[in-house]
Amino acid sequence: MPNAQCPAIIMSFDSYKTIAEVLTAYSITSIEERYIVETEVPIRDAFREELEFCLREFAFEESEAAVCETIIFPVLKEAYRNHRDRLALWSHKAIAYDEQLSGTPDYILAKRSPLGKQVFEKPYLVAIEAKKDDFIKGWAQCLAEMVAIQKINQLPEQTVFGIVSNGQLWQFGKLKAALFVKEVRSYTISDLERLFAAINYVFGQCQLELDEKGWEGISEE
Repeated sequence: MPNAQCPAIIMSFDSYKTIAEVLTAYSITSIEERYIVETEVPIRDAFREELEFCLREFAFEESEAAVCETIIFPVLKEAYRNHRDRLALWSHKAIAYDEQLSGTPDYILAKRSPLGKQVFEKPYLVAIEAKKDDFIKGWAQCLAEMVAIQKINQLPEQTVFGIVSNGQLWQFGKLKAALFVKEVRSYTISDLERLFAAINYVFGQCQLELDEKGWEGISEE
């Protein structure tokens, strides 16, 4: 009798439990350093008022969706305003490279397509919620998503950025080739100016990847 074939092991992004699993699976080296150059950006009064209202009025402890909908996405959306001419912010857009790297990141920052907002172009950044405040699993999932983007784009020298947040605490990392760099500083929603300065820097770096390093001419097949 012929040998039965074993089914392929499907590893969605949230199947990775620790960052070490991703580092080992894809031979990535991890270091920590200060790389974010905080770049100040004005914050609209209307946004401040809305955020303060949400923080004051809503309970987040038992609702992961509330964290995404009332804190994480509004912050990303507000920071994105200054970069919307060249970049596009996507919410819960599924991506897949293979059976080991597939799933739906919470948020993706990608190249804005000249064909319209409905067309998904090359991604540069993923942001995810640290569900149940689990940053260990959050970074495992985020790094797996960053690896997938690197492979989907077929540009190992392109820097891919990642953000993991529980709404209150925000952490940043970047992947280039086989080196993952995690920013040693964390940012908080209570220090809104510094948080926005960090996000603005990262969004600006995504635009530099698009504008200065030649990725602009590469689009989906």
